[in-house]
Amino acid sequence: MTTMEEVPGRAIRDLYRSYMEDGNIQWRHGGPPIYDQVNELFERERMKVWPKGSLEETVQNAIKTWEMELSHKTCIHDFKTINPEKFKLFVNGREGLSAEETLQVGSYNALLKTNLPKEFQVYEADKESFESSHDIFRSALPRGFAWEVVSVYSGPPVIAFKYRHWGYMEGPYKGHAPTGEKVEFYGLGVLKVDESLRVEEVEIYYEPGELFGGLLKGPLLSDSSNRCPFSKEA
Repeated sequence: MTTMEEVPGRAIRDLYRSYMEDGNIQWRHGGPPIYDQVNELFERERMKVWPKGSLEETVQNAIKTWEMELSHKTCIHDFKTINPEKFKLFVNGREGLSAEETLQVGSYNALLKTNLPKEFQVYEADKESFESSHDIFRSALPRGFAWEVVSVYSGPPVIAFKYRHWGYMEGPYKGHAPTGEKVEFYGLGVLKVDESLRVEEVEIYYEPGELFGGLLKGPLLSDSSNRCPFSKEA
């Protein structure tokens, strides 16, 4: 199955993400991203294939689009998936972040911030920049971090859903050797949307230990052997 389709007279369009064709967008890396690898992983291993136009597919694509905007657009007013004046992101019951605050720290830092004491933190969000946080997970999960909706429990204006997030640890994480194994966790989300289906609030709940248990499974690498065992040179 192809993950991209050609739109006559326009740029190539991602099948799962919208708002990537406007030439006036301020892109973080100079142009729209290409999601071929993670789309292939998603299509091959997803648990559900939702009917076109269903509430489940609509929610799934909306979240994928929001993640794309958050990761690759630099101006909050280029975002089409949210109401920037009202938007708040709440993760595991912590204090909410505004649209600008979420954009400044990036998705990984926003979602992985924790109130645990420093000695128990395996990822210190306050020490990572937007760029470094993405580099860490892009290195550890080089085929991408696939995401899907597993269930939707209610429709707008308050949409409650269950999701699945997974990838393969084929690169190192914080000095731990890659295992080649699947890293996977499940979570719950609640979206509050306006009449145009723009998100005003997002609540995300998940167990971080399910994610980090997979990332920390490999042995620690020495400085002289910090090399991926799955590479051709290994």
